[in-house]
Amino acid sequence: MKTMLQKLGILGLLIVLNLSTFAQKLAVIDLKVEHLSNPLAVETEIPRLSWKITSTEKNTQQTEYEIRVGTNKTFLNKDKDLVWKHRASTDQSVLIDYAGSPLQSKKKYFWQVRVTDNHGNTSAWSTIGFFQMGISASDWSAQWITVSGKDTSSRSPLFRKEFSLKKKIKSAMAYITAKGLYETKLNGVRISDTYFAPGWTSYKNHLQYQVYDVTALLRVGSNALGASLGNGWYKGRIGFGNQHNFYGDTRGLLLQLEVEYTDGTRETINTDENWKYTYGPIMASDIYDGEIYDARMEITGWDNIDFKEDSNWKNVNVMNKGTEKLIAMSGPPVRKHEQFKALSIFKTPKGETVVDFGQNLVGWVMLKAQGPTGTKITLSHAEVLTKEGNFYTTNLRSAKAQDSYILKGGAEQIFEPHFTFQGFRYVKVEGYPRELKSDDLTAVALYSDMATTGKFTTSNPLINQLQHNIQWGQKGNFVDVPTDCPQRDERLGWTGDAQAFANTAAYNMDVAGFFTKWLKDVKADQQPSGLIPHVVPNVLGINDGASAGWADVATIIPWDMYRAYGDRRILETQYESMQKWVGYITSVAKNNLWNSGFHFGDWLFYRPNDDNDGRAAVTDKYLIAQTFYAHSTQLLINAAEVLGKKEDVAKYTALLSNIKAAFAKEYMTPTGRLVSGTQTAYVLALQFDMLPEGLRAACADRLVTNIRDYGNHLTTGFLGTPYICHVLTRFGHNDVAYDLLMQESYPSWLYPVKMGATTIWERWDGIKPDGSFQTPDMNSYNHYAYGAIGDWMYRTIAGINSAADAPGYKSIVIAPKPGGKLTHASAELETVYGTVKSAWLLENNLLKLDVTVPANTRAKIVLVDSSHDIGSGTYHFESSVK
Repeated sequence: MKTMLQKLGILGLLIVLNLSTFAQKLAVIDLKVEHLSNPLAVETEIPRLSWKITSTEKNTQQTEYEIRVGTNKTFLNKDKDLVWKHRASTDQSVLIDYAGSPLQSKKKYFWQVRVTDNHGNTSAWSTIGFFQMGISASDWSAQWITVSGKDTSSRSPLFRKEFSLKKKIKSAMAYITAKGLYETKLNGVRISDTYFAPGWTSYKNHLQYQVYDVTALLRVGSNALGASLGNGWYKGRIGFGNQHNFYGDTRGLLLQLEVEYTDGTRETINTDENWKYTYGPIMASDIYDGEIYDARMEITGWDNIDFKEDSNWKNVNVMNKGTEKLIAMSGPPVRKHEQFKALSIFKTPKGETVVDFGQNLVGWVMLKAQGPTGTKITLSHAEVLTKEGNFYTTNLRSAKAQDSYILKGGAEQIFEPHFTFQGFRYVKVEGYPRELKSDDLTAVALYSDMATTGKFTTSNPLINQLQHNIQWGQKGNFVDVPTDCPQRDERLGWTGDAQAFANTAAYNMDVAGFFTKWLKDVKADQQPSGLIPHVVPNVLGINDGASAGWADVATIIPWDMYRAYGDRRILETQYESMQKWVGYITSVAKNNLWNSGFHFGDWLFYRPNDDNDGRAAVTDKYLIAQTFYAHSTQLLINAAEVLGKKEDVAKYTALLSNIKAAFAKEYMTPTGRLVSGTQTAYVLALQFDMLPEGLRAACADRLVTNIRDYGNHLTTGFLGTPYICHVLTRFGHNDVAYDLLMQESYPSWLYPVKMGATTIWERWDGIKPDGSFQTPDMNSYNHYAYGAIGDWMYRTIAGINSAADAPGYKSIVIAPKPGGKLTHASAELETVYGTVKSAWLLENNLLKLDVTVPANTRAKIVLVDSSHDIGSGTYHFESSVK
């Protein structure tokens, strides 16, 4: 008997070990719905489900998946709780359409998936993910509330309501939005770690709401809701010309708290006429100018229970319902990220007390302070110091960029702003009542909560710093919308900057949700004529738009996001907008030439101070416009092909042929010489295939001659720079591309690095070699457009590309092209399928390449002397180099 039990025990152990090994071979991870993890406000009626696969075996492909979606995470009662169960024999694991029973407003759904692979392994069921449907328009019962009378005070109003819950609470969800910006507390606790809600959208067309799970903050018995409002983009200063109240002159709050009890009953607490308001310690708050906070005006306990309201608390005013549409939040919220302690605290030659945080960042400073009541401390923000070492804010133009705190005396307090952000590296401190120490200040970076997806490093420290600068330029300017700059009186969603940088952005971070959200506003702010504004959301004039390379954002970013994430629906959603934009150009073109209207041209191209030789790199603006006319038409053709719109493919293919013929007739000689002999002219003509194929190589040679003539320096501006290295590599001049990248003197990518930059500059020579500054009216030190070189660095130096016929990295091409005296380089990219890695080392004329390919994808490895088609896994290759 003992022997039999021992045998059974051994057998059981083997079964457990085999099951363990089996489970480790194949697993499903990282469940997402509409690009988001466990979202609480899914708006689409057909959400899409995605997951990643991990496997210990090489060459793993999914052959089948099984999904189950239910209203109960136990999935026990299949008939009652399951709303969709589906099995399919396919390798598709990204953006799979839900196809079950209709999904209900505000309902939470749970889901799992398991897969089978080509090796015969079946995974365990994944961990349980969930998604909650957004609230429908008919389910809003809350009312908009605001202050009584006209909302003319610069102070931030506080709103509160106490209520009682009499039963045991199962769950509670808060649906909130505002006209302005809001912060909400429940029983004295901030309900979320997000900032600047509800975000910036085209408010006149649609306004986002957010959903928060507040179950843990509620209790049986008395509870209290409190909210404060700031002007934000809605009512504060925005755009040019000291423009206020662009979207409206009245801040408002809309809040609906829905509680479900354990007995199945429900209760809703709404904003309505029963709320009270007063004004709190935020005396003024403006995105450009900063915040004034008077601690003497603090009201202890106002956002908690058992607070006694005095005569300062007034009845709210119920607002009329607006015409704007309420939509669910589809992009990532703004959150706090990195924190920086002071590198140094010093006195400038002018005697100013200045703190250096060592990094140009966007966010604010948390300040510890203690002193006599009435003491006023002012923090001013700046990006750079003058060459003499003094604090410099002239380039902020009219933006004050100051936060002020008035102390109430007593214990030490920690201050930070609420409804503003600044772009800065240096902070000037005035009025601090004691010796300032590094522990008294902490700089906090705030930006949209996009997961880091890309890493890139090389043997060259300057290139590594350039990559750092590109990433921080993206962080600082991706604060809910892709802004041009984060510090001066602008901070607008310039379309040209965004389209130039979109591909690089998608390497560095997961921007699928970020750009999906913003493209809704591109479409919303497009004029009926098809005109796309210069900035989105548009706070300029209705006719301020249609500039080549700016308005083409309507076609460029949808296509870029489709290529990066395999998101076909983004093309479906934006197709009409893409079509209207090309239609607009066609309507103003004459004989297929777009040679009219205002254009920014190759913005901030190279122009020397004393141009006696006529060497300024001026490119004909209409030549540029014609190339982007062709490019947008080509992208429209591409989208039509993906969407199966055959008639449109034929229509726009014929149009494209006419556009290119008109370009050749107007701007090119029979030998391929262009009327503008600039780098940008040749780059755009070659990038967008404007030239007959037989003339392209000669034109690429002309481009090289131009670059050599300028001593291997760039002369391109915002429109030429993103493509120049791509064109050089494509036409066999990879060495010239590396010469440009490695150039350390002005104008070049590494010149700002050598000058101490920690972000990308707006101008090639924002700080001149003698330490003086470029024109202060247009001289940001955090402006990501020139960081578009990051796209080439990932694609060419590291060699990571998505195959042309397989968007979203379903099929990968890894084709590194070493150069520039680099001895090694490595990069990785977290794709929708998993992590791609490429790392190479040059040693004794031998290229040693290590690659990682995620499960459920394939890759082609392209080396100098060979190519290899491989499945998932980790591999090592070696190849001789010249």
